[in-house]
Amino acid sequence: MPQRLVFVYNADGSRLAGLKDMFHKILSPSTYQCSLCAVTYGATSMQPEWRAFIKALPVPVAFLHRDEFVRDYPQWARHPLPAAFAVGEGGALTPFIEASEMDAADLNGLMELVRERL
Repeated sequence: MPQRLVFVYNADGSRLAGLKDMFHKILSPSTYQCSLCAVTYGATSMQPEWRAFIKALPVPVAFLHRDEFVRDYPQWARHPLPAAFAVGEGGALTPFIEASEMDAADLNGLMELVRERL
């Protein structure tokens, strides 16, 4: 079992980027690039079902925006996002859920993927 999970949004973390993403998600959801954001967040806050799910997991969960992830893990800068990574001994990352899997999942499907892989 991993020491923790890191979910990485395909969106930057600044306030301006957040506002832009919020409007993009509302006005043109079919072209929004972060499926993780789209299924786990409403217009302004995390979906309650997702929040309860991650709190109940047997490992800690962290969330990073694309710019934070590239800063902290530059060797993974070209990895397709959104994605989730398992953090093992010594902080090594291993892909846990790939972008293509996130893109194909709704909220229930994403939670099922996490359950299966843990």
